[in-house]
Amino acid sequence: MSYQKIGLIGAMNEEIELLLADMQHNQRSDRAGITFYEGNFHGKEVVLCRSGVGKVNAAVTTQILIDAYGVDCILFTGVAGALHPELNIGDIVVSTSCMQHDMDVSALGFARGVIPYQEQSEFLAAPDLVEKAEAACQRLFDGRYRLGKVLSGDQFVASRELVRELHESMNGICTEMEGAAVAQVCNMNGTPFVVIRSMSDRADGSAHVNFGEFTVQAAKHSYQIIDDVLSHI
Repeated sequence: MSYQKIGLIGAMNEEIELLLADMQHNQRSDRAGITFYEGNFHGKEVVLCRSGVGKVNAAVTTQILIDAYGVDCILFTGVAGALHPELNIGDIVVSTSCMQHDMDVSALGFARGVIPYQEQSEFLAAPDLVEKAEAACQRLFDGRYRLGKVLSGDQFVASRELVRELHESMNGICTEMEGAAVAQVCNMNGTPFVVIRSMSDRADGSAHVNFGEFTVQAAKHSYQIIDDVLSHI
C-alpha cells in the first residue's frame, strides 16, 4: 500500500527528539496541548508529535492526526517493558496486535481485556507495515526482535507475578501505556497502524535500576527502526 502522509507518535521526548533532529520540518502547530511538527523525512510527508503518557493522551493525539492532519497511516514508537522471558533490554517488538490489559470486566463474565458489548477488543496492525518493520529489524537487529501482541494499560507494570499473568493469560509480549489506544482509534477510523517498541526494562520491579539508563538506548533503537521503515515505504 502507498501512503501519502505518515503520522509518527512517541509518548516521551526521548522517543521523538531523534526523529525531530533528522526531520525537515516546515510547520509547527498546537492542538489540545499537543505540538505537531509537519515536514519531510526520507522524502516522505510526515507529521510528528509527542502524545504524552497514557491511553487518553494517545487516543486524543491519534484522532487529531487523522482528522486535522489527514494522515493515512500511523507509526507509534517508543519504549516498553518486556513480558516475554526471552526479550532483553534493547530488543525490539513489532506489534501484530494490541489489547488493553487493564480493561477488566471479569466480574460480569467477560475475559480480561475484552471491551464489553463491542465486537472487537484486540486490534490488528496493518500487515504491510508489520512486514516493513520486521524487514527493518532483520537488517538492524537480527535475532533481537519479536513480533507479537502488545498490551497497554494506564499502569507501570513492576510485578513479576503480573508479568507472568499478562504473558501467560493474555499472550502479551510486552507492556506499555499507549499502543492499544492508538490501535483502537485507528481501527475505528480505518487507518493502518503499527506499534514499534524497544525494551527499556523487564517490567519486573527492577525498572528503578535500569529504566533511566536504558530509555535513551531503547529510544535510539526505536528511532533506527522508524528511520529504516520510512526509507522503505
